[in-house]
Amino acid sequence: MIKAMVLAAGVGSRLDPLSRYMPKPLVPVLNIPVMEHVLWGLKEHGIENVISNTHYMADSLVSYFTENPPQGIKLNFLHEKELSGDAGGVRACKDFLEGDTFVVIMGDLITNANISKLIAAHKKKNAIATIGVKKMPDVTRFGVMKRDAEGFIQAFQEKPKAEEAISHEISTGIYILEPEIFEHIPKTGSFGFGKQLFPSLLEKRLALLGEDIDGHWSDIGTLNDLFKANMDALEGKIKVSEAAPKHEHEFAGNILGKNVLLGKNLAMGANSKISDFCIIGDNCKIGNDVQLEHCMIIAGAKIPDKSVMRNCIYAFDELIPVAETVGSCS
Repeated sequence: MIKAMVLAAGVGSRLDPLSRYMPKPLVPVLNIPVMEHVLWGLKEHGIENVISNTHYMADSLVSYFTENPPQGIKLNFLHEKELSGDAGGVRACKDFLEGDTFVVIMGDLITNANISKLIAAHKKKNAIATIGVKKMPDVTRFGVMKRDAEGFIQAFQEKPKAEEAISHEISTGIYILEPEIFEHIPKTGSFGFGKQLFPSLLEKRLALLGEDIDGHWSDIGTLNDLFKANMDALEGKIKVSEAAPKHEHEFAGNILGKNVLLGKNLAMGANSKISDFCIIGDNCKIGNDVQLEHCMIIAGAKIPDKSVMRNCIYAFDELIPVAETVGSCS
C-alpha cells in the first residue's frame, strides 16, 4: 500500500506576520488548516498511511492533529531538530517510507490533482521520480523544467530569473518516488529536491518524469496567495476536498453580501455589517459599528469598534493589507 509524506517543517517566512503565531500548515483555507485539505486529498486516492516532518512550532502542529485527527488517516510525525532541506526531510523518514513507491507533497497546497494518475504514469514509464507539473506565467518562485515529447525531464532550474527560465512549466511540489531514491540522497547534511536531487538525477541520466496536473493547483506561499485561495474557494472557483464547516448564527441582519462564511462562537456588536466575500474564523469578536468587505478574519480575532476593513487579513491584532490592486485597507 502506497504511503505518503507531507512536508511541514518550514518556517513560512513569506507569510509573516501570520507565521509568527502559527506554523504554515495550520494557516486556514475556509477556516480549515491547509494541511488538513492536503490530507483529505490523499485520502481520496486511497492513501491513508502518512508521515509528516515537523520543526517550526512543531508542538502546535502536533497538538492540532492530536485534538482533530483526520478521519480514516493514520498520521505520524517525525520531529527534525535542525532543518535539512526538503529532500533531507524525506531522508529522515526513510524507515517509514522505504519498501514501495511513495508520494511526497508539500503541506501548503490547495489542489484537486489526480494523484492516482500521477502514480500510474510514474509506474508505466518506469521513472525513479515523477514531478507533478503545471504551467505558470510567473516561474520565479518555483522549480522549472524542460521536457521531451514523452514527458521525461531534460533540464531543471530552481527558481530562475524570469529572463533565464527555460520554460513556464513548474514543479508543483507533488512527487512520486521509488525507494531507490534514497541511494541518491547523501546520508547527512542539508539536501534539497530542486537545487540538488533533481539535477543530480539528470546528470546520472536516470528517468525523471514530469507529468501534467489536471484541475486546480495553488500554493499559499505568500499572503496574497493565501488570500486569493480563500476568496476563490469561497466563491466556488476552487473545489476543496471537504466542504467548509457551516455554523448557524442569528446574524442575518448583519450580513449584507454574498459568499460569507462564519465560524462558530461568533460575537457580533451592534450595527456591524458584513458585506461580500468575508471569512470569519471561530471564536471571533466583532465590535460595534464595524464594516467588513472582502476580508479574512483569523480565528480568535477581536475587531475594535468602528473598524472599516476591505481587502485585508486580520489576525493577532494585526491588520494586513493584501491584493492592493483590487482595493484598499483602512
